[in-house]
Amino acid sequence: MLYVVATPIGNLKDMTFRAVEVLKEVDLILAEDTRTSSVLMRAYDIKNEMRSFHKFNERGREEEILDLLEGGQKIALISDAGTPGICDPGARLIRKCRKSGVKVEVLPGPCAVVAALSLYGSEEHFQFVGFLEKKGKKQLIDIVYYPGLTIAYESPHHLMKTLEWMNEIAPQSKIFIARELTKLYEETLEGTPQELIKHFQERKTLGEYVLIFSGNQNPFEKEPSKLVEELQERFGINPKEALVAAAKLLNKPKRELYDDLHRNDA
Repeated sequence: MLYVVATPIGNLKDMTFRAVEVLKEVDLILAEDTRTSSVLMRAYDIKNEMRSFHKFNERGREEEILDLLEGGQKIALISDAGTPGICDPGARLIRKCRKSGVKVEVLPGPCAVVAALSLYGSEEHFQFVGFLEKKGKKQLIDIVYYPGLTIAYESPHHLMKTLEWMNEIAPQSKIFIARELTKLYEETLEGTPQELIKHFQERKTLGEYVLIFSGNQNPFEKEPSKLVEELQERFGINPKEALVAAAKLLNKPKRELYDDLHRNDA
C-alpha cells in the first residue's frame, strides 16, 4: 500500500489526525527532503525510517520502492509541503503503482492551490499550470486568453519578470497574489501588473507565491493570419510558435491552419 500524505504548507498545526496516525504506522516514509521533514516528524513524535525521494533520484528508486510495495510493505509519500503529486516528486511513482496493481490511498489535506483559490473567492472555472517557466512570454498565451481563472506557482526570483511581461502583454488585467500561506507573514493582494510591480519594488520578494490571473478579458482575433501576426508581435514568438498557438486557440489542426494561411498567400 502506498499512502499519499498531505503535510502542512506552513502552520504545523494543519496536520490531520489521520496523517499522523498513518505516518507512525508505515514501514517507510519517502520524503522530498528528509531534513525539512524531520521538523514535522519531531513535532509529532514520528520516528519511522525516512528516505529521500526527490526529482534527482526518484527515477533510480522507483523500482526499488515498487518491489517493497509489492512485497507487502506500507509506504507513505510526502513532499516538503502540501499534497504530493502536484508539482512535486512522486507523480510517476503513483502512476506506476496504479499500473502495477499496487493500491494507492490518499490522505487529503493542505494544498497551496486550493488555499489560494479559497482566499480569492470565485465560482469561475479555473486551470492550474504549475510553476511558470522562465524562458519567455510564450507560456502566457494560455493564461491571457483562457476564459476563466489561471492559477500558477511562482518563485520569488522570477516574480518581477512575470509581472513585467504581463504589464507589456495585458496591462489592464488583474492578478491576485497569495504569499507564504498559513505562515506568520502571510500576505494577499490584488492589482494590475504595474500596481504589483510598484508594491514589490518597495520590499523584498521573499517566500512562496501563488498567482491567480483573471481571464476572459482578452478576446483574440479569429482571422487566422491576423491572429498569427498578433501572437508574434504581442508575445515575441517566431512564426512557427505563433502558428502552433493559433491552431490551439482556434481549435484547428496545425496542418489545416498552415494550408489555409498559405492558400491565402498564394
